[in-house]
Amino acid sequence: MPNKKLALVGYFILTLCFGLIIHSVFFSDDKIQASKSESTHALFAATFPDENGKPQALNQWQGKIIVLNFWATWCPPCREEMPELSILNTQYRDKNVVVLGIATDDIGLVKEFTKTTKVSYPLLAADMEGSNLAFSLGNTQDVLPYTMIIKADGTVAKTFFGRISKPLLEETLNKLL
Repeated sequence: MPNKKLALVGYFILTLCFGLIIHSVFFSDDKIQASKSESTHALFAATFPDENGKPQALNQWQGKIIVLNFWATWCPPCREEMPELSILNTQYRDKNVVVLGIATDDIGLVKEFTKTTKVSYPLLAADMEGSNLAFSLGNTQDVLPYTMIIKADGTVAKTFFGRISKPLLEETLNKLL
């Protein structure tokens, strides 16, 4: 009987140690931070066309606080939040903040959309590459809209799944200014 208890305790300790090793290797804060850092490197390495077809390198906004909004023309919550994002972009423009919209649509749909809807921030057409980029930046739920705030140093400050509001974004932005 004592050998069974000792074996059970040993098995428990071994299992606990194995779990801690797995956690430290796969889920450490350093690994998570490195993953986010690598993702923003992919973001700043990307180039997508604007609604006029002109290629826009995302690294032109590196060093700014970026409110990055993944959206689609067919997405009602995406369209609903655009006026607030436009106001935010205008109000914070002189504070080293920029709002960027990356559509998971083709350029033709984005061009058609901008004929009837004006926004004060750049809209880029990324098609499926935009979905892949959003996933690499933490949109593991494949939700639109998906918005994130990226600090001037390129690290992710906050992410939001679904429709956002200007006051919600300002809570994070004001801490970064």
